[in-house]
Amino acid sequence: MKKKLLYISFLLFSNILIAQQDPEFTNYMYNMNVINPAYSTGTPGTINLGSFHRSQWVGAVGAPKTFSFFGHIPINEKVETGLSFISDDIGDGALKENNIYADFAYNLKLSEKHTLAFGLKTGVTFLNTNFNNFRLESGSVSSDPAFRENLNKTYPNIGSGVFFYTDNYYVGFSTPNFLSSKHLDEVDGIQRVGGEEIHFYLTGGYVFNLNSDFQLKPSFLVRSVKGVPPMFDVSTNVRYLNRFELGLSYRIDDSVSALMNVGITQNLRIGYAYDYTTTNFGNYNSGSHEIFILFDLTFNNGYDKSPRFF
Repeated sequence: MKKKLLYISFLLFSNILIAQQDPEFTNYMYNMNVINPAYSTGTPGTINLGSFHRSQWVGAVGAPKTFSFFGHIPINEKVETGLSFISDDIGDGALKENNIYADFAYNLKLSEKHTLAFGLKTGVTFLNTNFNNFRLESGSVSSDPAFRENLNKTYPNIGSGVFFYTDNYYVGFSTPNFLSSKHLDEVDGIQRVGGEEIHFYLTGGYVFNLNSDFQLKPSFLVRSVKGVPPMFDVSTNVRYLNRFELGLSYRIDDSVSALMNVGITQNLRIGYAYDYTTTNFGNYNSGSHEIFILFDLTFNNGYDKSPRFF
């Protein structure tokens, strides 16, 4: 079994280097700022803060671990700015990528209830590899020359997006980074292939008011990147009393998920998601776990803010 896990882990690591993908989140509807710089809440006098931690494919050797943080605030009725940070660790430190971005969104009011936002994301990516602990099943250090040299590189990133929203629904399209870069090159006849390909995201969601107590919240996410089949997420959450939320999600040909979150206070919400792998790889891991915390720091005590559905 250990041999199979090591082999699968190596294949996963190789695939990531060949066609690198951005990290995925099951609770994407609450992490929109990371993938779309045009995401805007339009909540005056409030700093929206959020943090996510995801442990993917628990039990598989070298499985990815991802941490993200975002914060954004409206400057006025038209402009919203923010910061976002994503840290991805693959192979227990073998490959680490840290992304730091500044986000800018401009809101164009189309009507009293309809807003179209345009966003720009700019920042840097820090890529680090550490192959010192790569060992064979026998315990000996790997002699593969492709893993002899550790890398520490920095790359500029820039992305953009659009986000159309009302109080009840939203549709967004974005590419967090449209600067393709080659992370690992061919050196001394040794081919180290890897790159940051352009990712495209299409998202949408709707809130149906079933009655005064219950809301139904279907949503979807489509992600496309060169060299990898498109990823489709479809989710449905039910919220009760604007506080308790339960849901299900399906990532086509990949996993099914259970989601939940609860509003501890009006400004504080915590959530959790569990993904069950539906492919054959499910035999070698015990699923994925994801937790998040959202906090709204409000400076205008006299403002009666609406429930945060997205």
